[in-house]
Amino acid sequence: MNEIIKAMEERRSIRKFKPDMPAKEDLQQIIEAGLYAANGMGKQATITIAVTNKKLRDRLSAINAKIGGWKEGFDPFYGAPTILIVLADKNWANRVYDGSLVMGNMMLAAHSLNLGSIWIHRAKEEFELPEYQELLKELGVDGEWEGIGHCAVGYIDGEIPKAAKRKDNRVFWVE
Repeated sequence: MNEIIKAMEERRSIRKFKPDMPAKEDLQQIIEAGLYAANGMGKQATITIAVTNKKLRDRLSAINAKIGGWKEGFDPFYGAPTILIVLADKNWANRVYDGSLVMGNMMLAAHSLNLGSIWIHRAKEEFELPEYQELLKELGVDGEWEGIGHCAVGYIDGEIPKAAKRKDNRVFWVE
């Protein structure tokens, strides 16, 4: 079987990570895969913020849990030490689609490097908050950006979950 298709069939969302930081070289490869995602009209209107700083990672986790309605102390990133935040140009009509493709590429790349990943929502709500708009300015990020998602990445703590049975009647051929 083709390696890419095999990765697509085997990759699963991981909900328990070891605290060990993945190698920077692996993270760079994952980010690079995201940069090569298909995008409308070749605009490349997405950016990725790689968060390996534990203090900022924990701050993001706390606000994400608050937005999600969880109790204080819950970690919506499931212990993943690295958070890759995908944002897209707010003025680009295809921002959500383009950002989603970036997220998909990064999750497949993580799997191919024997790392786990999971897409965590609420980046949109986070980056609408003034403190996170300010964070972008501090990082030297100009423009107006909409949060698309968090790709939480790390070493898997436990077994890779089994795939759910694929539902029937999801493909219709017109020949």
